[in-house]
Amino acid sequence: MTAQHLADTRLVDGIPAHRLFEGLSSLYRWILVTDGNRRILWMSRALRELLGDEELALGADARNYIPKLPKPEQVFSLRSKLRQRGALAGVRLDVATRDGERIEVEANLFKLETGGNEPPLIVSIARPIESDAQRDAGIATIIVDSAPDAVVAVDRHGFVTHANPAAERLLSRTRDELTGSAAALLFGESAREIESIAASLGTRSEPVECRVTIGSADGGARRLVTTVSPLPEETGGCVLFLREATERDEVVADLRRANAELEHCVNALAHDLRSPLVALLGFSRLLRQDYGSQLDDTGCHFLDRIEQAGRTMEGLIHDLLELSRIGQPGEHPALVDPRAVLQQLHAEFKPRLDARGIRLALPEMPPPLVYCDRTRLYQVFSNLIGNAIDHMGDASDPRIQVEVVEAGDGHDIVVRDNGRGIPYDQHERIFEVFQSLGARNDGRAGTGIGLAIVKKIAEIHGGRVWVESEPGRGSAFHVHLPRR
Repeated sequence: MTAQHLADTRLVDGIPAHRLFEGLSSLYRWILVTDGNRRILWMSRALRELLGDEELALGADARNYIPKLPKPEQVFSLRSKLRQRGALAGVRLDVATRDGERIEVEANLFKLETGGNEPPLIVSIARPIESDAQRDAGIATIIVDSAPDAVVAVDRHGFVTHANPAAERLLSRTRDELTGSAAALLFGESAREIESIAASLGTRSEPVECRVTIGSADGGARRLVTTVSPLPEETGGCVLFLREATERDEVVADLRRANAELEHCVNALAHDLRSPLVALLGFSRLLRQDYGSQLDDTGCHFLDRIEQAGRTMEGLIHDLLELSRIGQPGEHPALVDPRAVLQQLHAEFKPRLDARGIRLALPEMPPPLVYCDRTRLYQVFSNLIGNAIDHMGDASDPRIQVEVVEAGDGHDIVVRDNGRGIPYDQHERIFEVFQSLGARNDGRAGTGIGLAIVKKIAEIHGGRVWVESEPGRGSAFHVHLPRR
């Protein structure tokens, strides 16, 4: 079995080894991984380009390269230390490049347990040594050191360059022990955490929050909440803000994970239900076309019920997918003119409005621009107006009025109707998933998701939704959206 094959198949804490190393290589340029027999198991592309030696091929014995180092005795002195400690930080080595140039690097070496009876992997992560002047942050260092919260600075190569006194206390390590450590290894107790913190350290735009585990003085483990804030591109690196996780932090994290898993499950389930549903509706349509004349009134009634249930399920799947997609990457909130959206909807709803004799009154004066993703704004108006049509009841002069007005720090969208109204004790319940206002005008049951979609869109944009209504006196649905 080749070393490359080993890298492709070996698991580390349930994670494919090659995936873990490739994730680390997106942050650390020079990485070398050897197995228990000191064979080269994996090497980053940047390190191969730096050294450019054919004997460093995967599967080769790493000891073959030691005599070619400018100072081979450096390597021999590290073996016993690594065996005793399990990890070494800030190790300085001289390395010969493919061009014959000698450079000094600083390396972290650590053992990575793979589980089972296999010996641990030896992972080496290195960076070029920079001058003290490059590491000196001047007055910024003084400010950071006086901060009451734990702060750790990480350079563009992913190594700790500074840790304030609060970080020393929180991590129970001196500044000298922290400086020069590979940050992804410092805060990770398992392969999964190493992969998570490496991904967070590699962020290039917005702050990212993650949770890590560190050992405590009593031999136990402590959970930390880590916020990774990237520095400007011209500076590179990032700053870590650390604090001990509270019970509330853990509960919130568990809820977020559960919510993400639930949304994934809903999305997968909705997609999987589409195929049998298409088959059901297709065969029922063929049954009506080819054998409709042979069915009596009862048979036709049963076929109608099958098709009606299929269309209800089709609407339910569509709404579930829309609910799971709200807030996903790809949305672009911007200032949107509600008139264009409302005019489009007025044309789409016209057949239903005419059939019921309902008047839809849109704003007479140009409404203010609303800050929202255009597709989501369309869904807000569509669900609220469609909901008013479906549950109008037997009003003598049915009408729906749409308003968009300035309201404090944002805008209020209001959709009023003079329909049958909603009991007060149902005002909160109707915005929950699968909760309906009752039978629609056409007798069909709604999916119970439309108002939940409106609520989620409002909350994703930092707003809220509520209803004012009394039985027999119509309803007014309000959606408040902040300006930005």
